[in-house]
Amino acid sequence: MPSFKTGRVTSLLQERAGLQRVQVDLGSGAERAYVLPQLTGPVSEGDRVVVNTTAVELGLGTGGWHVVHWNLERDAWSERGPGHIIKARYTSLQTDVGSAEEHFDRELADIDSIDGMPVVAAALHSQLPAVAAVFKAGAPGARLAYVMTDGAALPLALSDLVADLRDQSLIDATITCGHAFGGDYEAVSVFSALAVARHVVHADATVVVMGPGIVGTGTRLGFTGIEVGPVLDATAGLGGLPIACLRVSFADERPRHQGVSHHTLTTLRLATQSRVTVPVPAVGGAEEARIRADLQAAGITDRHDVVTVEAPDVLTLLGGHGLGITSMGRPAEADPVLFQAAGAAAAVAVDHVLGT
Repeated sequence: MPSFKTGRVTSLLQERAGLQRVQVDLGSGAERAYVLPQLTGPVSEGDRVVVNTTAVELGLGTGGWHVVHWNLERDAWSERGPGHIIKARYTSLQTDVGSAEEHFDRELADIDSIDGMPVVAAALHSQLPAVAAVFKAGAPGARLAYVMTDGAALPLALSDLVADLRDQSLIDATITCGHAFGGDYEAVSVFSALAVARHVVHADATVVVMGPGIVGTGTRLGFTGIEVGPVLDATAGLGGLPIACLRVSFADERPRHQGVSHHTLTTLRLATQSRVTVPVPAVGGAEEARIRADLQAAGITDRHDVVTVEAPDVLTLLGGHGLGITSMGRPAEADPVLFQAAGAAAAVAVDHVLGT
């Protein structure tokens, strides 16, 4: 069950399109909360607000902020949406976001192909910057779209990474699909999001990955990253080039995520019906040998096209853009192969776009 408390906004910490970060006093001093103005309207210092405190009480990491549910200073609030497609359906915060399918119906009406467009599918939001940085370094004149699924955070505005990537011109357009919302374009499904990327955004390549806050349970099937399989299948079904981004770690203390994560192995073994490209970063030594051994043992080498890829120095590229990335609480330098794997996937997309 959710938990709610009433408090007062004591200060505004940050504001950008779609997001306010504030401090609220719930009776025991200042605490962090965020506001999604698209759902509740904005707040000002001194406003009394109702906040959802569930995430903080559960001790969550990425989602460990209070969420402003309503501003008690107003009796009503309304903002007309652009269409009739509702997201967060059947909740008290369902909202009309419209959809690209409505606004570009002529362009999309009969589309059933993405014309060979390469699509990188990853599970971890933290791998997105590596994909974008390597792609833009290799094909600076090409357009890259980002599709955010609803496997984790639903509001795109919550992603500091996406805001930074847009500021650095490393992403050309954002598309939110399913119940995720707040992208430049809203889409009903992954399939239509890919069609929007190709035929409305005119992207040369697309990266699909959920927002911050992947969910995992420690069971074989109970993790939201398994959506990578259906994303790869959607890409193949639409005539694109499906590229699987490996989740790899040599710093994670949990055995199930050491080497190639069981998330990736399970997804490629059970949840991916198409034959897809699986890039292995050429890191050499024991680490590359472990990656290959894990893929071989899980039968991935037989089911998919495993290729070795010499990717650029991903950490240097990220540093050059001033992007300080962390994943699972660790800085990129502590687990570089995770990001080299993302860079390898992007390098395959670059080669396809350039025809090399």
